[in-house]
Amino acid sequence: MDKIRRKNAQKVIVAMSGGVDSSVAAALLKRAGFEPTGVFMKFWKESGHGENRCCSSESEIRARKVAKILKIPFYVFNFEKEFKKRIVDYFLKENKKGLTPNPCVICNKEIKFGLLLEKALKLNADFIATGHYACTTFSNQILCKIAMAEIRSMDRIKLLEGKDKNKDQSYFLWRLNQNQLKRVLFPIGDYTRAEVEKLAKRFKLPFAGVRKSQEICFIPNTIEDFLKRHLKSKPGEIITKEGKIIGKHQGLWFYTIGQRKGIGLPGGPHYVLDKDVKKNTLIVTKNERDLLKKELIARNVRWISGKKPKLPLKVQAKIRYRHMPASATITKILHSASYILKFARPQRAITPGQSVVFYKREELLGGGVIC
Repeated sequence: MDKIRRKNAQKVIVAMSGGVDSSVAAALLKRAGFEPTGVFMKFWKESGHGENRCCSSESEIRARKVAKILKIPFYVFNFEKEFKKRIVDYFLKENKKGLTPNPCVICNKEIKFGLLLEKALKLNADFIATGHYACTTFSNQILCKIAMAEIRSMDRIKLLEGKDKNKDQSYFLWRLNQNQLKRVLFPIGDYTRAEVEKLAKRFKLPFAGVRKSQEICFIPNTIEDFLKRHLKSKPGEIITKEGKIIGKHQGLWFYTIGQRKGIGLPGGPHYVLDKDVKKNTLIVTKNERDLLKKELIARNVRWISGKKPKLPLKVQAKIRYRHMPASATITKILHSASYILKFARPQRAITPGQSVVFYKREELLGGGVIC
């Protein structure tokens, strides 16, 4: 199982959340001869509504215990203010626009591979490492053969899916750039979750009965409850696609495209088809086939290589996490910074605000935000 080997120890700041994935990542680096330092990041939590699941006091205690077992240094970085401003405020602002944002994508860009990397470089670390199920062209088994100077001189580093396709998290990393990728290690990318759990037992790490993290970390209950506490109610009409008024809604931000439950209309099922922010109307349908669309427009598109590819480009595209990749062709919209994706087959519930991510086989080419 030794997939990382290195003769000359290099310093690595490991983001340790107290979970099994990041803990095993630290253990693998230590076993491979690196000099890992565990860092627990404290994020914002909503006062009076429980702890942030990513950085609860229980998680910090567990991360600290793992660091002690591994005999590595351990520190706590407080990113509460930055997390609130860059992640939580962004989430609320986008929802207020009627969009369905993905805060994990922004957190990876701004916090885990932004602020943490900045601090790591100031501490003279060679790399940062996380417990993401993803790979790069030089990480893991290839890393052992390459010196740091060679990595820095590489023309292009590829970001790849993790070995475990059911756990792959490359989708959330499409905003990373080449400078970041040259400093990032994904030690568990070549392992399945089952293999990681076996390694945790082998390293004698304390994870029996620990819950797997899910959903948005800073929302302790439901998204709807969180939004009700932070965004004011703004009632409006619910209409059919033909324009018939059939009900009232309390705020467009409480709904997402494709939603069926919680609309509050009799004689259903009804599905959320669209949101008209200017008119403050929620558009619904009883025909689920109305949710199928063959194309979308993407803004804020980023390419992992740092260079725009030759277009038109055929890719496999994911319109949300856990979505099956679908064949699509990307073209540029003239006189615009946006791109259009046309799918070979219609896709269900394409949702503005979510990320659309482009793949070529296992390589992540880039992504954008759905308009």
